Formats: sequence, C-alpha cells, structure tokens
Amino acid sequence: MAKTRAEKQDLVQKLQEKLGRAKAVVFADYKGLNMKQLSDLRNQLRDQNAEFTITKNTLLKLAMPKQYSLPPTTYQNPTATLFAYDDEISPIKFLVKTLKDATLGKIKMGFLGTEALDETRVIQLAQLPTKDELRGQTVGVLVAPLQGMVSVLQGNLRNLVYALSEIQKQRGGDAQASS
Repeated sequence: MAKTRAEKQDLVQKLQEKLGRAKAVVFADYKGLNMKQLSDLRNQLRDQNAEFTITKNTLLKLAMPKQYSLPPTTYQNPTATLFAYDDEISPIKFLVKTLKDATLGKIKMGFLGTEALDETRVIQLAQLPTKDELRGQTVGVLVAPLQGMVSVLQGNLRNLVYALSEIQKQRGGDAQASS
C-alpha cells in the first residue's frame, strides 16, 4: 500500500533525526540478503546501539542534510542505512563482516561525523580495533612496566633467600632441618 504524503514527510523527519544523532552512517546495497540474514543483522546491531534500516532512495535523498553530498551512485539499487550511535567502529565492523561472509551486498559509502568515506575507507575503518579492544591494549601497556617491576623485586627476594640458604649450608646447617 502506498504511503501518504504525511507519512513520507514523517519518515523523512525521522531519518533526519537519526542522521543527526548518529556518530557514523554507512550506506550499503543489501541486495541478495534474505529476510533471516537481515533480521539477524538488525538484532546484532541493536545490541551494539546501532540501527540498520532499509531506506527508500527518494526519501533518503530528501532527508540528507545539505552538508552531506552523496554521489548519484549511492541512490542506485536498494539502500540500507546503518546508524551507529555509540561506538562508531563495532557496528561498521559487524556489517562489513556480515556482507563479506554472505558474499552478498556491498558497501556504497559512509560518513564518520561529517567526513565522507568511500567504500575502501569504510572497509579500512572496519579493520580498526573497537573502543573496548583499544582500552584493553592501553591497560596492557600501562600494566606491563608494573609487572616488570614486580618481577624484578621478586627476583631480588628470591636471590636473597637463595643466598641465605647457601650461607646456611656452608655453615653446616641443613635448610630443611632448621625449619
């Protein structure tokens, strides 16, 4: 059933709100993905505070803010839009992996903030570590010197115990007997 003009205006307004809220936006050609794959993809992305919607090209064209200039090829073929609200990388990573695993669909382009990204740059972005992975790496870098220091201090204590044990043996006492 065709949508009324008011419904279309409401959809455009919702798209504009989502575009304004999202930290990253990726447009993809989802052709070839079946309903189960699309549903699974949406559910996984929802867990990452991201949204994956099928968008009519004409409504997308109306909703795009003036500062975003999309090449005409973006509006060809069916378009699905990924809106990443919290972590910019994780949802993009998941989308790229899903499309690659299914060998269907294709990234058209995207935006990180207001910076336009072509397909190659979106795929490069998907190869970056997520925020959680970066945090883990940072903690590892911060903890490594402390672990080294603990190891050095423990080594000195071990050497002291070893030296005392040798002195005791030299004086004729058995380390086991005196305990």
